[in-house]
Amino acid sequence: IDGKAIAAAIRREVKQHSEALIASHKVTPGLAVVLVGARTDSATYVKMKKKAAAEVGFHSIDKTFEESVTEEALLQCVQELNSDPSVHGILVQLPLPKHIDEAKVLESIRVEKDADGFSSENVGNMCLRGGKPPLAVP
Repeated sequence: IDGKAIAAAIRREVKQHSEALIASHKVTPGLAVVLVGARTDSATYVKMKKKAAAEVGFHSIDKTFEESVTEEALLQCVQELNSDPSVHGILVQLPLPKHIDEAKVLESIRVEKDADGFSSENVGNMCLRGGKPPLAVP
């Protein structure tokens, strides 16, 4: 199995769908990435996701916070992204600092914008190999 070739084929297909969506509905898919702190591994992962998003024609929105961000401020950010019609997927980079309840933050992401597929509904749909829309299976 050639993982790089498979990934490239998937990106080409996603790019075609993205271009079709833009042409038919004038909507550019949007991915929001929330990064807390200065972990090198997390920053590298986010950079790779942003690069992949750009390759398939998505626009990306970065929300970066210091390690000391409050849980309230982070939840407010997620709610704003949930309400933003230009954002179709939200990715909160884990791990979050110990003073923030990761589950609470992840649960606050609308299921249809759950880019990682971490919501209980999305995990359940994956386990059932299907389910009912809205689906946001990673």
